[in-house]
Amino acid sequence: MPHHHHEGKKFENFVFNILKTPSKKVFVIIAVIIALVGSIMMLPTKAVMARMLPGKSANTFNVYVTTPAGSSIEETKAVSQCVVDQLTKEKEITDIETFLAQGAPLDYAGLVKGSALKQGERFAEIVVNLTDKHEREEKSFTMVHRLRPEIKKECGNIIKETTISFIEMPSGPPTLAAIAVEVYGDKNSDVLKVANDVAHILKKTPKLVDVDIMSETPYDRYQLIPLKDKIAKSGLTVEQVNNILYLAFKGMEVAVKNTIEINDQVGIFVSLSRDSKKLSNSTLNALSAKLSSLYLMNKKGMMVPLTEIVDIVKIKSTPTIYHKDLKTMVNVIAETDMESQVYPLLEARQTMIEYFGEHGYEVSKVPGITTFMFDLNLKDKQTGKEYLIRWDGEMKVTLDTFRDLGAAFIAALILIYLLLVIYYKSFAISGIVLAGSFLSIIGVIVGHWVADLVTVDVFFLTATSLIGFIALMGISSRNSLLLIDFAKSLMEEKGIEKRRAIAIASATRAKPIMLTAIAIILGSALLASDPIFGGLGVALISGTVAAVIVSLIFIPVLMDNTKAL
Repeated sequence: MPHHHHEGKKFENFVFNILKTPSKKVFVIIAVIIALVGSIMMLPTKAVMARMLPGKSANTFNVYVTTPAGSSIEETKAVSQCVVDQLTKEKEITDIETFLAQGAPLDYAGLVKGSALKQGERFAEIVVNLTDKHEREEKSFTMVHRLRPEIKKECGNIIKETTISFIEMPSGPPTLAAIAVEVYGDKNSDVLKVANDVAHILKKTPKLVDVDIMSETPYDRYQLIPLKDKIAKSGLTVEQVNNILYLAFKGMEVAVKNTIEINDQVGIFVSLSRDSKKLSNSTLNALSAKLSSLYLMNKKGMMVPLTEIVDIVKIKSTPTIYHKDLKTMVNVIAETDMESQVYPLLEARQTMIEYFGEHGYEVSKVPGITTFMFDLNLKDKQTGKEYLIRWDGEMKVTLDTFRDLGAAFIAALILIYLLLVIYYKSFAISGIVLAGSFLSIIGVIVGHWVADLVTVDVFFLTATSLIGFIALMGISSRNSLLLIDFAKSLMEEKGIEKRRAIAIASATRAKPIMLTAIAIILGSALLASDPIFGGLGVALISGTVAAVIVSLIFIPVLMDNTKAL
């Protein structure tokens, strides 16, 4: 027998004792199964929270202000000014830009959130820049979390039904919102009714903020109709009527002045002053009073008041109607507040099933693997009208990513298994190797649980953690391979009896396995503190630890139990 180091001998005997006593072997197997089930149960019991990508601390965030349809730019400005006044109190904010009646220049989030489409007096976007994230104590998402309720309380009620939402830079693919619910139906007004219920439920769901329905409520407006026969009788033209209105309220170029310096013509722009343009209130009387002070001169030199020749009619505005896939659709969006979108979504969905069930709808789940059976069909029991509630936003991206990563993982498993079967010509041995490498998931999940305990914010199991787990499969299956090969050669060439051979193999491989593990752990330690790739780091560190324990104790027990070796 070859000479062994002292520690090696100790470990060899330890493994040999386990293999010799059936009760100890059973204990090891049961312990591993309990650990596996226990760690996987951490996900449904929410001891470890899943989320596609954690928040990233950035140097900027945006505030979107949307006043109700029909608001004037002055009203929108008042709300925006209030938000800016609140923000200027923050020491960490370096500068703020406000864009009134338009979207801010496109940024990463704005591309998907539709800020390029924002035209109109009810919109404003405020871009907030912060000090550099490496020199700042407070992370940007913690700051947003703190400021959001304060600012909404101060500025949310200046104009009723204003929405103020805080938009952070996404750490992954940008989406319309963390949770976007698409409500489909036939008629816009019916869809809106269902969307209002959905929004109401989302508002009541804890951890969901910035709930907004992406549609306009109709408001009152006044239409001026020129009375053609009266205009003709007074010796005026419709064009004159148009011009005076345009001149008074919008302003227009009436003449030019020649300049010698720039050899150009400079337009002379005429408009009523701001004060004389303003209406005292939004009633019909205020508008008629204003228009009656505007006079037009006809060809005979007589002055005709404008109110004589136009009719003022009060009408309802026509809101924009949105379609998607040729169906009428209204979006209800909500952001999550430092939380994974999975849990509020499941809670809100459960509430919706109960709520719509009680309010005269027949609720059924939409079948289909890509939607993960999340979508709901509603059928109004009285009218027979059908609606579809579809979940989109970050949740959709999450499901797609986890599904694709899951598929990649299963494919990797099958390929490794087939290669091993070709190599060992035995299904059992290949199974052992795979079982060993799959068990690193115990470490991955427990590692995230520990990381969550030691960090201030919630440490989520993210898409990067899954990538780490898939990467571990290759590393940890190599450990088991070397053990099996070594034990086989000891038995075949030196004629050592099976249990002793496995024990020697474990003891001899222990040191190199430890060294590779330490290298991986030290290499991943730098990643662990990164906000986005932290999951990958933690998965590699904790998964490696689990893989080491599994391959040195559990694999030998499995090897001892197969006839193939």
